Amino acid sequence: MELPEEIFRISGASSFEKLALEIFRFQADGCPVYGEYVSLLGIKPEEVDSICSIPFMPISFFRDHLVMTGGGEPERIFLSSGTAGMKQSRHHVRDTAIYDESLERTFRLFYGEPAEYAITGLLPSYLERDDSSLIYMANRLIQLSGNDAGGFFLDDHTALLQAIEKARAARLKVLLIGVTFALLDLAEKHPVDLSDVIIMETGGMKGRRREMIREEVHEIIMKAFGVSSVHSEYGMTELLSQAYSRGGGLFRTPPWMKVLIRDSHDPMSHSSEAGAAGGISVIDLANLWSCSFIATADLGRMHPGGLFEVQGRFDEADIRGCNLLVS
Repeated sequence: MELPEEIFRISGASSFEKLALEIFRFQADGCPVYGEYVSLLGIKPEEVDSICSIPFMPISFFRDHLVMTGGGEPERIFLSSGTAGMKQSRHHVRDTAIYDESLERTFRLFYGEPAEYAITGLLPSYLERDDSSLIYMANRLIQLSGNDAGGFFLDDHTALLQAIEKARAARLKVLLIGVTFALLDLAEKHPVDLSDVIIMETGGMKGRRREMIREEVHEIIMKAFGVSSVHSEYGMTELLSQAYSRGGGLFRTPPWMKVLIRDSHDPMSHSSEAGAAGGISVIDLANLWSCSFIATADLGRMHPGGLFEVQGRFDEADIRGCNLLVS
């Protein structure tokens, strides 16, 4: 099958739409749970002629069902972090090479060659798990970097800051990837000049701190470390691609990934027009062997040029209401 190669050759909107429709029909036929969902909605795949007409599967299906296209055995299973008492999402990844290709191409698109960086990870609570897609992503980037100044740091802030100094001495760019609560801990305990460091937060309080809006988090980080902006990564267990923000909370996707906004009152209605606000739905063509069309639990708004921002999450009542579609 040539689809994996075609995914990373997309050159514009028309080639994206053409391949998205092909993959939609492939998954409606080959992914039992998605195919049943499409059928229950009364949609005939052969009659869908635009990406805005494609039905997006509720993200909760990854928690409650096996989501795989074409059968076979997964090479890896990613699990969401979840919270106590909650069932975790499972992403059965049949071809890890597609994840690697998506990750590497996206990083080079937004940041250049990994070898130019010392990549450091401040990801406590994730490091104990070998099923975290975030740890896999950071570890892959560290390996691609090949620079021994980087690495993972659990909660040893002193060692992290020493590693950053080592990277500076080697004239390397420094990328610090951290979950939100860990970056805030570092900001409180060690406010130092990191103005030449790219600080990328990946979200997540994990019950360690009170929930805070993005602007508040970024203001604390910028003030503590003297950076002019905080970068962000928008990814999740259920996606094999990531979107990145270089500041201001505005995210851009790679060419094989697209965000649409669905009407909060009509989950089947989607728009990519600037100013549209509502639920975030994602097309990730790298999800070839699971499902590429996902209605997330996030709320967002579109901006000009295909940029988007994340504004929060649906509450449980909204999520349950959305799931009534498949009752």
